[in-house]
Amino acid sequence: MSIPDVASTIARIENEERTLVLTRFDNDDAWRLGCLLVELGRERDLPITVDVRRGGQQLFHAALPGTAPDNDTWVERKARVVERFGASSYLVGLRARAKGTSFAEKHDLPLQEYAAHGGSFPIRIADVGVVGAVTVSGIAQGDDHALVVEALRDFLG
Repeated sequence: MSIPDVASTIARIENEERTLVLTRFDNDDAWRLGCLLVELGRERDLPITVDVRRGGQQLFHAALPGTAPDNDTWVERKARVVERFGASSYLVGLRARAKGTSFAEKHDLPLQEYAAHGGSFPIRIADVGVVGAVTVSGIAQGDDHALVVEALRDFLG
C-alpha cells in the first residue's frame, strides 16, 4: 500500500469510527454482535476468531473451524491497541506507517502484547466514548477490519 493509499485508507477508517457509534452497549448487545460476526464467518467459510469485550471484560468469544490458539493471541494483542489508543488497531498501525515509521518504533510497546494490525474496532457510545472492542482474527488484516465494520453497520441497522 503506497502512502497515498495509506492516507485514503486512514481517512476512510476515521470516517467509519465517526459514524459507527452506538447509543448503548450491554452484555446482550455483545452477544448479538458476536453472533452476527460468527454468522458472517460461517456463511463465507472464514477461519476466524471473534471477540467482543467491554471495559476489559470478555463478553463473547468464538473460534470457527480453521482457527488456532495463535488467533486468540492476535485478538488479545489487537484489542489492547484499541483499549490503549481508543482507535481501531488498523488505524493506529496505518497512522504510524503514514509518518514513515512503524507502530513498534513509534510507541516502543512490546509486540508480544500489542498488534497494530487490522481487526479490532472500538465500541464507541455517543456522549460516552470508547467502552470496549470488537475483534476478528484469522484472515488478512484489511479483511478482518472490513468484516468487523460490515457487522457493526448491520448491527446499527
